[in-house]
Amino acid sequence: MSGHSKWATIKHKKGVVDAKRGKLFTKLIKELTVAARMGGGEPSNNPRLRKAIADAKGQSMPGDTIKNAIKRGTGEIEGATYEEVLYEGTGPAGTLFLVEATTDNRNRTVAEIRKVFEKHHGNLGGAGAAAWAFDRRGLVTIEKAAATEDKLMDIAVGAGAEDYADDGEEWTVTTPPDALQVVLDALEQSKVAVKASQLGFVPKNKKSIRGRDAEVCIDLAEVLDDHDDVQNVYADFDVSDEDLAALA
Repeated sequence: MSGHSKWATIKHKKGVVDAKRGKLFTKLIKELTVAARMGGGEPSNNPRLRKAIADAKGQSMPGDTIKNAIKRGTGEIEGATYEEVLYEGTGPAGTLFLVEATTDNRNRTVAEIRKVFEKHHGNLGGAGAAAWAFDRRGLVTIEKAAATEDKLMDIAVGAGAEDYADDGEEWTVTTPPDALQVVLDALEQSKVAVKASQLGFVPKNKKSIRGRDAEVCIDLAEVLDDHDDVQNVYADFDVSDEDLAALA
């Protein structure tokens, strides 16, 4: 999530990490299963699965666990059937949220997500309630030590990236959705290590919030992100470094 939204930056600055490896593994296994179900179990022909495998290995997931998740996706072994759902909601001060989830029980998940929004002075909306405020983009995170700005411009922008941003210890590269894999391939060929990559959402405009509104929005994003069925959270709020330091 880092660099993709203000919540991502806040999460990075606050040092928020998954305390339970099992929770992280659950999210990775779901992504492996869905990727295999949608694109097949052969990584060479399925970029999404290839990335999911790389992410799982990056978290030291055992090889057998990865193989079994893929087999559940292709139907070779029995297991839960997951579907992807995009939830749209509003938070304090008119802030907008997109929540990507993977669930085997849509009714249960929507009820739980709705309750999270309501407890944080927000509302879960219908289709179109928040998506209009975001653009779909490819998002790539690179450690600062992995590439200079000139090298990043030459490789990533040369391969079709739209923009890049300095996020302190990292570069965040933004691409059109259909150029993400091309940019990743170019970085790999140039031996530039990628920390994370995904198709995500970028807010068209950011809302500056302060005080209690900022605190509640951050809490809302944290609780949503901690939900077992939630894969990614995107929001359009912006909090100043001063307010963030005070909240932290």
